[in-house]
Amino acid sequence: MKRLTKAEEEIMQIIWRLERCTVSAIREVVAEAANGKKPPHSTVSTIVRILEEKSFLDHKAYGRTYEYFPLVSKEEYSHRSLHKLVSDYFGGSMNRLVSFLVKKENIDLDELNDILKQSNDNNPEHHD
Repeated sequence: MKRLTKAEEEIMQIIWRLERCTVSAIREVVAEAANGKKPPHSTVSTIVRILEEKSFLDHKAYGRTYEYFPLVSKEEYSHRSLHKLVSDYFGGSMNRLVSFLVKKENIDLDELNDILKQSNDNNPEHHD
């Protein structure tokens, strides 16, 4: 799976949230976060086309209007991004990542156990 630039990821976050949307709808969401300042239609349209070329989304045409929808789920992208992070920065070791987080974020053992419990509660395939 190809990596996304910061701008591409911001647009994908919007598309994941909206599920199906037009470039105009994306611009509206960006404007809400930017005190009403809409990005140019051509800028958003270009990013959307790049995301389509990277196979992150597809569209359905309704005349001249295109409705875009994700082909890659947010969960799948998050999973692959995390594994890339672990591979690139922690020698492929999840233990090193967790150790890093515990040290840098001052997570205590109780918090870590809570995180593990929540993870198991939300992921039924890991239940015994």
